[in-house]
Parts: sequence; structure tokens; C-alpha cells
Amino acid sequence: MGLFRKLFWLLVWGITFGFIESSVVVYLRALYYPEGFAFPLVPIEPKILINEIVREATTLLIIWATATLSFERMQSKVAAFFLLFGIWDIFYYVFLKIVLDWPASPMTWDILFLIPTPWAGPVWAPVLVAATLIVYGIYVLALNDRGQFVDFDRKFILLELLAGVIIVGSFILPGIDVLEGGVPENFPAPLYWAGYLLGILAFWKLCRQKRNI
Repeated sequence: MGLFRKLFWLLVWGITFGFIESSVVVYLRALYYPEGFAFPLVPIEPKILINEIVREATTLLIIWATATLSFERMQSKVAAFFLLFGIWDIFYYVFLKIVLDWPASPMTWDILFLIPTPWAGPVWAPVLVAATLIVYGIYVLALNDRGQFVDFDRKFILLELLAGVIIVGSFILPGIDVLEGGVPENFPAPLYWAGYLLGILAFWKLCRQKRNI
């Protein structure tokens, strides 16, 4: 199967999985937020909370399983994982907007993740990361399809991990307010942008060193 055809079906997969994810949230909000989602969060049963945490973990596993079944080389698998993650995340919000007319704007706050602790942030922040992952994924897959590969050396991996930790940290800090039953108000944008730009620069520098195989 050619790359274009694979990308098409990965796009279809990401969009449909985004709908599935948004459907779960539609049901949860109908149960816990019949008047519309708002902070502070309402208490939920421990069994439901544990189920949500496990569901998030298995979602990541499903995305990885799809990526690893789609390509043979590890570099392509990782690129496909990030591509799928980005498509899934963006269309999750697209379908919430269609079904619930939410979020009201890109500045609307949301609970982004629960592992290992709640993440919170304005919708634009995870969407920007997701869009960037899509670009990264397509770029690497296109290189791989032409027999060109980038060397994911230790330095690059450490820099990208650091960038990811910084970005996640910018979500976890306001998540502390949520965990304590409060309303998140202050997003640490400088911290977020520091992590985001570090990831961009590390990737840009690495991709200049692509090699043929």
C-alpha cells in the first residue's frame, strides 16, 4: 500500500476514533453536567474515575497498536503514532463542538488528561501540540517513504522528552487547582511556550541531518 493511501486511512481512523472519544465525554457530561460542563468538577465515584484512567491508558495503547501495524520500521511507527494522536485529539474537539457546541472558544478551559494527575489548560494549547505532531508525523513518514531517515540520537530524544515534560508540567500546574476542587485560572504560558519551542528547534535541527538507507 502506497504512502498516500496509508495516510488517507490513518486520517479516517483518527477522525472516527476522535468521534468515539468525544461520544464518551458526551455521555459523561450528560450524567454529571446536565446544565453544561463547568469548573469546579463535580465528584465522581472512584470506580468511574479508575475506569476513566484505564480508558485513557488503553486509548494510547490502541493508537500505538494501530501505528505499529501500519509500518515496519520503528521510526515510521513512532511518526504514525504522533500523526494519529494529533488527528484524534483535534477531531475530539471538533465533534464536541458539533454535538455540544463546546468549547465556546479556543480559550475555554478543559480537563486534558488524568494520568498521573489531572491536566488542565485552554483548548488551544493541546490543539496546537496536536497540529504540530501531525506535521511532524507526515514529514517523517514522507522522508521514510523516499528511503530517507533521521537519526533519533540520545541528545534528540532527551531534548524532546524534556520539551514534553515542560509542556505537561504547564498543564499539571493548573491541574493542581482542579485536584483541590478549585477553578483553574492562570495558565503558565511562558512555561508552555518554552517547552513547545524547545521541541520545535530540536526537531528542526535533527531533520537537517537526514540520511539515506
